[in-house]
Amino acid sequence: MRWLGILVRIVGWLLTPLVVWAASFCAAWVLLQAAPHFEQPRYAIVAALVAALGSGIGVMLLWVQLLRRSPRLRHSLHVDREGLPVIDDIAAEPPPDKVQAGSGKEDPR
Repeated sequence: MRWLGILVRIVGWLLTPLVVWAASFCAAWVLLQAAPHFEQPRYAIVAALVAALGSGIGVMLLWVQLLRRSPRLRHSLHVDREGLPVIDDIAAEPPPDKVQAGSGKEDPR
């Protein structure tokens, strides 16, 4: 069952870039719907690229702010405050601060 938890974590990590990509794609699509209002097609494409880049960066900043403010979400995705994966949780042995000296058992704190 441990492999299922690791698989869910990886899907959670990959969900962030997918959401940012979708937001940038939607912003570009919405702006290109106004393409007939531009004088030249080149201006429409540049505006769509700028909108996609801006919305992608904006969504990523919002996601990082959400991670910084939500300890429960960080714990669920096993990431730190910056959204980077915490690999220590995957290791088989418990961290040293949870092991009692000489007993080999976990601290009940």
